[in-house]
Amino acid sequence: MPLRISDLLARSDLALSVTYDVPPQLLDRTIEAATVSDLLVPGKWLQGGELLMTIGLLLPSDPAACRAYVREVTEGGAACLALGLGQGLPYQEAPAPLVAAAEEAGLPLLTVPDEVPFIAVTKAVFDARADEQREVLHRAFATQRRLTAAAAGDGLRPMLVEWTAATGVGAAVLDPLGRLLATGDRAQHTPPPQARDLVERVAARGLRGSASSTAGGQRLEVQPLGARRLRGLLLLTGRPDDAARSVVPGLVSLLSLELERRHLRDEPERRRRSALLSELLAAEDPAAGRARDMLHSVGLTAERVRGVVVEPEDGREAADGAAGEAAAQEMAADLALAIPGGLVRVTGTGPGGTPGGIVEAVVGEDLDVRDVLARFAPRRPAGIGPATAPEAVRVSLRQAAGLLAVSRSAGEPAEARQSQASRLLLDLGDRRTLHGYADSVLGPLDLADNGEELIATLAAWLETGGAWDATSRRLGVHRHTVRNRLDKAMDLTGRRLDDPDDRFDLWLATRIRRGDAATTGTGGRPAPPPPPTRPGR
Repeated sequence: MPLRISDLLARSDLALSVTYDVPPQLLDRTIEAATVSDLLVPGKWLQGGELLMTIGLLLPSDPAACRAYVREVTEGGAACLALGLGQGLPYQEAPAPLVAAAEEAGLPLLTVPDEVPFIAVTKAVFDARADEQREVLHRAFATQRRLTAAAAGDGLRPMLVEWTAATGVGAAVLDPLGRLLATGDRAQHTPPPQARDLVERVAARGLRGSASSTAGGQRLEVQPLGARRLRGLLLLTGRPDDAARSVVPGLVSLLSLELERRHLRDEPERRRRSALLSELLAAEDPAAGRARDMLHSVGLTAERVRGVVVEPEDGREAADGAAGEAAAQEMAADLALAIPGGLVRVTGTGPGGTPGGIVEAVVGEDLDVRDVLARFAPRRPAGIGPATAPEAVRVSLRQAAGLLAVSRSAGEPAEARQSQASRLLLDLGDRRTLHGYADSVLGPLDLADNGEELIATLAAWLETGGAWDATSRRLGVHRHTVRNRLDKAMDLTGRRLDDPDDRFDLWLATRIRRGDAATTGTGGRPAPPPPPTRPGR
């Protein structure tokens, strides 16, 4: 327990006395040290919390000067003032001006009798402080032993429960995204709302520092957890005392060890999901139902998904294959934790053929990919493919890989935005010229009996990246119908879907038609001329 003024007054061997009726709250002040000074301006020699003793050798006698002296002592931070009395000393009792000044300033004024030397008071203060420190150390060791015993159990919760029971300070472990992993309080299911900004600030810095704040009268502190990479965050709710504060580093170490152990334990599951992703991407034309079932099996239920490709290291950073592979695997593990479904794998080689590989992931369309990349792959080249049906995710990944060079130059993730690119191209061209171009490509289909069906089928097939099942599902027809329509369309136009130039011409022509239909009558843009009519109509 801290040493208080009342504790010193209670010691009969010191025989200290108060000089006026000191309020109890003033006697509860903590004594941090004891010192002796007869200076009239001792303030600059004080650090706060002292018992300042003086024999009053230079003490002034007039009230104004006494008030100035007391003000100097108070502003220096002294907890109380003690005046030594005795034969051969300036005072045999406390002078009335000094007592009045101390009472007015709210400074406890004690007297030390002649038979008690100042060194006895000093020794009593420092002995009490030493006992206090021993008690703090004892409680810290006891708490550390309880935490160590709990760490031998299963999981994070036993350690947090022991910590809270020993210290009275709430504790919770969060993952790097701020999601609750474990808590010492059974009633707590989510972190306090006021902790969100603090958690995000520490998570963004990785293992480089902690942070604390006070919100709504509640003390909050966040410590990063992990060995070489951020594995989680410790959120403390409350103000630890000195004993608990000294144990915080030990708690952080034990929790970090448990999270690293959990990371290693989860490696087989990460490998299984990586293999599942490889299986999904291995099929040239996977069935829609099969692809969707594979994603659902790992909890990825989004209707549309996108591919993401990241370069973990560049040629200068990856000095050898082992280092590059380790960096890629660590980043893949981080992304697997942050991405719903955890479909992440390391494949291929790094930029320019250097060792190390790249990280590929499949994510739901609604995930904020840029936020995840900023957290777990900062300043790394990354490509984000367009949203597509699950069976066509290979196309999205291929487009994402093609954007790595763009990302490397731009210094930020590059995202495939076909609609923006085509809109820019269409806006730059003359409307009649563009429409004439579309007529020249699609004219043979306009003249066919089911020309509108053929064009709609062609446009849907191109927009889904050539995915047959996705096209049939979008149009509500069988995939064989899609194939028959596209075969007929190619026969009529003389084009080939496997020819890149033909495919681009067809894609641009359908985009021109779709763009015209979407902007007709919107004001400012002329409606396109009607399509050519067939003879006889």
